[in-house]
Amino acid sequence: MTQVHGSCLCGSVTISASLPSSNLGVCHCGMCKKWGGGPLLAVDCQTSVEITGEEHVSVFDSSIWAERGFCSKCGSHLFYRLKETFQYSVPAGIFDLPAETTMTHQIFIDEKPDYYEFANDTQKITGLEIVTEYS
Repeated sequence: MTQVHGSCLCGSVTISASLPSSNLGVCHCGMCKKWGGGPLLAVDCQTSVEITGEEHVSVFDSSIWAERGFCSKCGSHLFYRLKETFQYSVPAGIFDLPAETTMTHQIFIDEKPDYYEFANDTQKITGLEIVTEYS
């Protein structure tokens, strides 16, 4: 496990987590693109997340299975969290990630627009495949 620390843009919210791997994933789903203006690059923090400044965290109920957190002061995206398991995916830019961090997979690849392309050789998973895996 690698311990990482980070904060929102204004510093009102800090996040610490233990990463189970050095893997980074990308989500191309429509919600992530609307949320951040592009794909979400995130690290899986499982449930090992500590947040300080929680009074500045607003949570948006984005689907029946997940919610998204953001700083109510500066608007920084803080997490995508599964409601049932409290598993966190945190935007990679929140943390100072170790140099060995590697983009390993892209989900909802079938929703990726043609106007960008990552050069990394990754596992590419469709929306149907990801929904099937987690339902």
